[in-house]
Amino acid sequence: MDLERRNEELEELYLLERCFPEAEKLKQETRMLSQWKHYIQCDGSPDPSIAQEMNTFISLWKEKTNETFEEVIEKSKVVLNLIEKLKFILLETPPCDLQDKNIIQYQESILQLQELLHLKFNVATEILLRQASTLADLDSGNMEKVIKDENVTLYVWANLKKNPRHRSVRFSETQIGFEIPRILATSDIAVRLLHTHYDHVSALHPVSTPSKEHTSSVTELVKDDVENVEKAISKEVEEESKQQEKQSHLIQEEKLKVEEEQDDIEVKMSSAEEESEAIKCELEMKVLSETVSAAQLLLVENSSEKPDFFENDMVDLFQFTTLGGVYHLDILELPPQCKPVKGWMIVEILKEGLQKYTYPPETTEDFETENAFPPIEVTLEVHENVIFFENPMVVRWDAEGKHWRTDGISNVSYKPNERLITFSLDTFGPVTLIQDAHINMPYQSWELRPLDVNKVLLTVTTVFTEIQIQIKENLCMLSSVKLKDKKHISILEGTWMTPIPFIIALKEAGLNIFPTRYSHFYVVINNKVPLVEVKAYRQMALLSSTFAFGWSKWNLLCNSTKVVFKVREHLPEECTENPNWALLMFSGDRAQRLKIKEESEAFSEALKEETEFHSTLYHMVRDFASKEAMEKVRSSNCQFVNSVCHMLLSTRLLSYS
Repeated sequence: MDLERRNEELEELYLLERCFPEAEKLKQETRMLSQWKHYIQCDGSPDPSIAQEMNTFISLWKEKTNETFEEVIEKSKVVLNLIEKLKFILLETPPCDLQDKNIIQYQESILQLQELLHLKFNVATEILLRQASTLADLDSGNMEKVIKDENVTLYVWANLKKNPRHRSVRFSETQIGFEIPRILATSDIAVRLLHTHYDHVSALHPVSTPSKEHTSSVTELVKDDVENVEKAISKEVEEESKQQEKQSHLIQEEKLKVEEEQDDIEVKMSSAEEESEAIKCELEMKVLSETVSAAQLLLVENSSEKPDFFENDMVDLFQFTTLGGVYHLDILELPPQCKPVKGWMIVEILKEGLQKYTYPPETTEDFETENAFPPIEVTLEVHENVIFFENPMVVRWDAEGKHWRTDGISNVSYKPNERLITFSLDTFGPVTLIQDAHINMPYQSWELRPLDVNKVLLTVTTVFTEIQIQIKENLCMLSSVKLKDKKHISILEGTWMTPIPFIIALKEAGLNIFPTRYSHFYVVINNKVPLVEVKAYRQMALLSSTFAFGWSKWNLLCNSTKVVFKVREHLPEECTENPNWALLMFSGDRAQRLKIKEESEAFSEALKEETEFHSTLYHMVRDFASKEAMEKVRSSNCQFVNSVCHMLLSTRLLSYS
């Protein structure tokens, strides 16, 4: 392939790939617009990106007292929305635009909101328990209360009668409850299960930032170019001005000529300024293009070091993921009860607030039997919107070590049809359910095919499931989930979201097909060179409006510097039962059509007859595609191409299949 043609192909690709910085520019405008919309809304909620507003919001809520549980739940919707917005700012802002001080500020705001929200739930629980005697059940004499909301469910039981035979606690109309030992059945205690459908216990994930050497050097280089252009143009304007001064000394008879020349100078100055603006705009797009490329490369880079060493009983959250929220299990000391006195309700308020009951006690010398403090049996309901492909594992939070642990939990049994999990717990505290984060990796196959103009369907098939995702413009939607050939109805189906919130929603539902930079330590993968992967995904996204792409078994057999996949032009009227696929091999700077087929017996890099090498996938498929198909590619929506590319980068189909 001659150098001249190569340069022409790369130049044409560069023009097509302008869609990526254009899409990023639209995202920046959207972010600015959302800030402006928030400003003009004046709804009383703070702008999460402004530290002063967040601090004021937190301080004012701290000062508010005597809120009921229902009032805290209502306020929690605002708080959870603020936390979500802060997390999205950290995830959606390009790494090069995130300053370290902003990352620290946003993470501190998230932690403060999480801590304050849990404190408010504790205070509201105390207020509720003070009224336990007035809310007592007529049959049992004990108090039982269930409060359900979209984000939080509270189950609380107060032991008012202290009946030693009443040791089985089941909340009405549910199987959720506890089997408590005799010592608790005769104590002034309350048992609380606060199920938060979110996880505010696990540590925040670190924010990925690229080594800024590459991006900053490119940015500085382009900034220098801008400055040089501005200097050159200002110098030219200055020289024209001097010429104008000389002309002003001409005799009166030449006045008309001078005026004409002044008009010429003004036109030149105006055109010079326009030229300056155009060059500045071009260079700004160049900077944006480089920063987008750096951010895309970051999505497929593997970490060279495995996360810190974990003890046997500690949970590695790079290998496992928490699902279905956190179950805060607490045995609480029953606070003094309200007493009616002459038409008034009198209550003693303890200065130290809500106190936890220590079980087992720190000293057990006063107790005769060795088995006086057996583990407590707990039955919980698994969140209905979460999918477990294997039986969930139960883990408990170690408040001192600040991590999840598997010890102290025994006799775990799971009923998948009823979605109930039962286990015995040595000591109470937060517990959660975990699943292997890589249970659906590596993938068995994948396909990306057009559905309509600027609309595609991505299908990923794993050992347990088949996930179909639709992508259009800057939006993604879960189209369907199949479990063992049966369709599973998910709450996410039919809901369009931008890529990053969509990916988070899928992960939280247990549908994780998104590797992290540490995933290669836990999954056997077909690792490809990051730059080759990025170039392949970018060019596949460019062609996705007209061409279908699919998994090839030969991708496993070529080395890490090359990728192999199937491709065909998508024709709406064609029969899709026996599609005519072509096999392409791509190394980042060279594309070729292979002679072998998917059904061939052995792998060969031999070039197909009557075909030639190209520098890009675009020019490779152009050799066998229709004019209409290539016209559609050139007119693809930039946000759509960017969204497809982001999904390909996030799933890493070429390395994890």
